[in-house]
Amino acid sequence: MRVVSGQYKGRPLKAVPGVTTRPTTDKVKEAIFNMVGPYFEGGIALDLFAGSGGLGIEAISRGIERCIFVDREQKAIQTIHKNLEACHAEDAAEVYRNDAERALKAIIKRELRFDLIFLDPPYKQQKLKALISSIGENLLLQKNGFIITEHAADVQLPEGISQFSLMKNETYGMTKISIYGYKSRLEEE
Repeated sequence: MRVVSGQYKGRPLKAVPGVTTRPTTDKVKEAIFNMVGPYFEGGIALDLFAGSGGLGIEAISRGIERCIFVDREQKAIQTIHKNLEACHAEDAAEVYRNDAERALKAIIKRELRFDLIFLDPPYKQQKLKALISSIGENLLLQKNGFIITEHAADVQLPEGISQFSLMKNETYGMTKISIYGYKSRLEEE
C-alpha cells in the first residue's frame, strides 16, 4: 500500500494490524480519484471509516487542504498517526477515535461542510443509506462535493438517496465504488 499520486507519491503506508480492516487497494484508490479529481485546490475531506487513513492521505497528497479521520478501533487510530507522520502530513489532519454516528453528530455541531466524504464501513455492517441520508439532512456536503462509498460488489445502492444521485459506480473484483453528488448537479451538467 502506498500513496498513488500527488505530493506524497510513492510513500509507503502501513496497514492496520489484524484482519478487522480491509485496506483500499492502490488500483481502486487510483480509480476513485480519477472519477472525482484527480487533483484539488484546497477543500476539506472526511474519512469516516478511516482504517489506515489511505483515502484521506491520498486526498491530502492530491491537494485537499484538510482531512478529518475517524475510526472506532484504537489500532486504526495508531496506524493513521504513523501514516500521517511518514508523509509529514500531521498539520493537515484531525484524527478521532469514535463511531460514525457520534462523529457525525460532533461534525454537525461544528457546522463543517466537506468537498469529499469517504464512506468505507465494514462490508458486513452496511449503514450506507442511513449515513448518506444523515449527510444530506445536515448539509454536510459542499454543493460540488462527492460522497465516495466503498462496499461489497453484490450490494446495489439506490440511484437516489436524500438529495443525492448516484453519479458513477464501478466494480473492481469484490469491491464496488459508488459515488454520489447533489441531484441539482446532474441537471446542470
